Amino acid sequence: MIEFCGIALEHPVINGSGTFDAIAARRAFGDAILEQFPFSAFVSKTVTLEPRAGNPPPRLWEQGAGLINSIGLPNKGLRGYLEQDLPQLAELPVPLIVNVMGSTREEVATLVRAFAVRDEVAALELNLSCPNVKTGLDFGVDPDATAALIEHVRTLTEKPLIVKLTPNATDSAAVAAAAQDAGADAVSLINTLRGMPIDPVTGAPWLGGRTGGVSGPAIRAIALAQVAQVAARVDLPIVGMGGVQRGTDALDLVRAGATIVAVGTESFREPLAAARVVREMTRSGTRRSLEAPSTAC
Repeated sequence: MIEFCGIALEHPVINGSGTFDAIAARRAFGDAILEQFPFSAFVSKTVTLEPRAGNPPPRLWEQGAGLINSIGLPNKGLRGYLEQDLPQLAELPVPLIVNVMGSTREEVATLVRAFAVRDEVAALELNLSCPNVKTGLDFGVDPDATAALIEHVRTLTEKPLIVKLTPNATDSAAVAAAAQDAGADAVSLINTLRGMPIDPVTGAPWLGGRTGGVSGPAIRAIALAQVAQVAARVDLPIVGMGGVQRGTDALDLVRAGATIVAVGTESFREPLAAARVVREMTRSGTRRSLEAPSTAC
């Protein structure tokens, strides 16, 4: 058992927002998914104030070392989420973290205020990092804008606030430091990096939204560098993510400075990948502990 922002977790692996649809998984696999739930906490898809249809198709491009997605945050909006999704997600056997995004401070404040009073929600993640939409990212690339947003909503809830940083900022560590000074309880990184695949037949951009977010093993080394950079700058707990396929990948993020780790793209290929990652972390960690030279007298 470990503690993250005052939340008790059975192990250090959660999901990246939007990479695992718990409601659809339960529909497909029944209540067995609750008994085998792979994450120690569940981070919801991003919730926006109004419903979003998402980006036009095609939305996915598979590449040799991961994916490029241009999903565009489709969701039912705040009202639809509260009425339809939250009751189902509250039945999960782990704490629920709700990811929110707004295009203005006032929109984010409305979302934070709405979830502040919901006992089903353990924490909030402020999405400042999605490269597929024109909201949220405007806050996340600038330390002053990040700080102003967090200061605006910090007094609206006593729930932990996790700030999801964008890897597309000039200085992610500076943004993290601004988030810490403004009252954030934790940061998470990295999200996807902006990329664009080309249709080999037409020569035009493949994705309906032209560009998308690159994820998977291709960004693993970038994630390690940015997590280490942020960990050296702030004292906040860090959710590390980016290209985690195996337990050794997760342990590398922890060694770089992450407190807990999120699995994302790998869940598309293997829905219970996170459970395997946890087992592999335990085996690798135990083996390295046994192999380490003793310093006892």
